[in-house]
Amino acid sequence: MTAMAPSRAEPDLSFLLDRTSHVLRTQMAAALAEIGLTARMHCVLVHALEEERTQIQLAELGDMDKTTMVVTVDALEKAGLAERRPSSKDRRARIIAVTGKGAQAAARSQEIVDGVHRAALESLSKDDRDDLLRIMNLLVSGHLGTPAEAPAQARRARESTK
Repeated sequence: MTAMAPSRAEPDLSFLLDRTSHVLRTQMAAALAEIGLTARMHCVLVHALEEERTQIQLAELGDMDKTTMVVTVDALEKAGLAERRPSSKDRRARIIAVTGKGAQAAARSQEIVDGVHRAALESLSKDDRDDLLRIMNLLVSGHLGTPAEAPAQARRARESTK
């Protein structure tokens, strides 16, 4: 006998958000790959251009762990787009400085990112687009603004299945 799946009481918001996010990320990755960048590289370049920021600050802004951030900055340095330099504000800290070539790459990648976002939003009517953005901003600034810490037992369960 096969067990029946439980019926849903609410729409599967996780699926809807995950699916749209996954497809948007793959479209973004493909578009940025055309100029030799990743979304993480774009993120670091753009945020490093805004103001003097350390590698740790940029990792937090881009939701990257330390290892991913190091690999990303190494790739940017290898491509001549950024470099690690001493901070002008704190001589103990090192910042990520964008080179002239990196600033040009950031400008181009921002055009690409804007284009991917524009294409996604243009698939909706103007009213639906406005509603979606308003509602997503409400969620991000409200109920879904702060991630919950995963319980230790859930982390251990995931680790034991690897």
